[in-house]
Amino acid sequence: MLKPCCGVLPLVVMVCSVGIAKPGPAQEPAKTSAQEDVERIADLVLANHILVNQGVLDAFGHISVRSAKNPNHYFISRSRAPALVSADDIMEYDLEDHPIDARGRASYMERFIHSEIYKARPDVQSVVHSHSAGVIPFGVSDVPLKPISHMSGFLVRAVPVFEIREAGGDETDMLIENASLGAALAKKIGSGSAVLMRGHGDAVVGNSIKLAVFHAIYTEVNARLQAEALRLGKNIVFLNEVEAAKVAVVNDKQVGRPWDLWKTQALSSAQQK
Repeated sequence: MLKPCCGVLPLVVMVCSVGIAKPGPAQEPAKTSAQEDVERIADLVLANHILVNQGVLDAFGHISVRSAKNPNHYFISRSRAPALVSADDIMEYDLEDHPIDARGRASYMERFIHSEIYKARPDVQSVVHSHSAGVIPFGVSDVPLKPISHMSGFLVRAVPVFEIREAGGDETDMLIENASLGAALAKKIGSGSAVLMRGHGDAVVGNSIKLAVFHAIYTEVNARLQAEALRLGKNIVFLNEVEAAKVAVVNDKQVGRPWDLWKTQALSSAQQK
């Protein structure tokens, strides 16, 4: 056995026991708001295609996303069928609905849905307006749309119905084509995730574009499921508010899972055309 000499061995043992610090994994630099907007625009294009592929949008309807760089601005396509939207179609607007750089591109007539909700709800990062067929009956009847499936817990309680006659009189064209009507719609949705529009469709929101897409799809799914349940009988067991709120939290945490599937399906569908 070696004997310590002048304290050398204990020093070596001590150094060996401590070891040499290894550098940790390199941390990626935080994204700038400008980089975040680039990603949001890419997701916005994809979201248009996803919502078409999932049967929520057709030739009509639209989705927007708030700007990370300037929260008083938002991005939305020029007036175009959602399935045809590309990055070149995306326009930036302020919350007064003035395009920042129109370049001759036409705007959606109902862009006021988006701007007024963004004004009223700082928490909202994305808005979807659709004419999805399943929700229409619940906006024109006395049957409230309520959460029937755990995937629709974000509805929490009966979804309010926006009656445009109350805000615009009896002779409108049913479109939200000015700020006054947009503000009335935003007031109706309140702090919720969805509002039905009588004889028109719905508007849904999310604190991310992925969550807004999730809400749009499962609002339509919930409407179809509820209609099927009503055909079986009137004694339907809905989620109570506590259940709905809890499953909404769970679903929010795993929204990336369905997004990845819908993304793959939309891209595959586009390649087959």
